Amino acid sequence: MAIVAKRTIMSLFSDIDDVYSHQVRIVLAEKGVNVEILPVKEDDPGADLLSINPYGTVPTLIDRELVLYEARIIMEYLDERFPHPPLLPVYPVARAETRKMMHRIEQDWYYLMNAILKDESAEQARANLFESLTSLDPVFADKHYFLSDEFSLLDCALAPLLWRLPKLGLDISPTFKGINSYMQRVFKRESFQTSLTDAERQIRAA
Repeated sequence: MAIVAKRTIMSLFSDIDDVYSHQVRIVLAEKGVNVEILPVKEDDPGADLLSINPYGTVPTLIDRELVLYEARIIMEYLDERFPHPPLLPVYPVARAETRKMMHRIEQDWYYLMNAILKDESAEQARANLFESLTSLDPVFADKHYFLSDEFSLLDCALAPLLWRLPKLGLDISPTFKGINSYMQRVFKRESFQTSLTDAERQIRAA
């Protein structure tokens, strides 16, 4: 644990094109946190990461003596550690609903994304993801952000996946105005732009 003792500022082990690392980087940018980004490839984590995280996974956050891994745990910790701007609702029921939807995003959409990335010929997963996203076009149109008029952890969880749609071989037609307008709003947000690595920018490079 020597690496923990040496850190004087918050540090994040992050893969430059890992979708879960991207989620955390959005939260950090939204909160304006001064953080040291430690680039690492998840398939080659290195001794420093393995010394503090037995799974060698990214993202991994170091905050003083605290070490956290798994994106959702890190995101919720950051929201509590840095309460402004809040990224979860105030009331318990609304917070629970947000957490439930984050779980659904992970279980439904991220599951399909991972299936596509593991097998580029996974046409059924690609079709299912397209259908699932576009079927919610009215939901995307209903609020300024996803299920809320305020930017939240839901958006931090969802935006990295939507940014990677070209990489997944998916093109959302302009006829789906709700989801396209939502993506434009989120992608233009300062925290989202700040969160992008050069590798991620290339995904949607003109």
